[in-house]
Amino acid sequence: MRLTPGIRKPRVIGTATATLLLLFLVFNGILPAWSASYKNGTGDPSGLYRIDPDHTSVTFTVGHAGVATAVGRFDTISGHYRLDSGKTDVVINIATNSIDTDHPMRDKDLRGPDFFDARTFPTIRFVATRYKKTGKKTGLLTGKLSLHGKTRTVTLKVHEVGAANVSALPKPWGGYLTGYDAEGAVRRSDFGITTYPGMIGDKVQLYISVEGIRENK
Repeated sequence: MRLTPGIRKPRVIGTATATLLLLFLVFNGILPAWSASYKNGTGDPSGLYRIDPDHTSVTFTVGHAGVATAVGRFDTISGHYRLDSGKTDVVINIATNSIDTDHPMRDKDLRGPDFFDARTFPTIRFVATRYKKTGKKTGLLTGKLSLHGKTRTVTLKVHEVGAANVSALPKPWGGYLTGYDAEGAVRRSDFGITTYPGMIGDKVQLYISVEGIRENK
């Protein structure tokens, strides 16, 4: 089965405190325990899925001043993925100007030319090229990440959270749903973002949670 990224963490609700709690749960192995109780769909889950932006999140952490961890997220996400035994088809688009670190002045700087330069590079895009299973519900998803005018190869660790036909939800949310968690890391210097190297860490940890609604088989 070929699948897509995801991190089955609830959408960040607007506070760094909530995100830090979420990361604590991931690092301490609590989220996989939750995932074990999630629904496993019956029937064939294959098909094309539209990413549900209301139940998908992209968060990140980066070192600050060598003493702490800064947390942020992106709020506007779109894309699709296909579950198919013969191909890897995953595309995630993120609006650069939707970055949110719960600090308006800092967010303005991050959108500016010293960092993401959202006006020049409005979209962050991940396109998968390969998926390799590592377990019954885990795998490695490799693809091309385009950011700040540069494209680099990135590999994400993927965990299948659940799948089910959820008829109780109204459109556009209901239907056959699948969800995935993923995490990985990049170096911002690889994408030409090098501002404040002594104050902001180079390694950025990524956490992605994706829920998809099946469009067709």
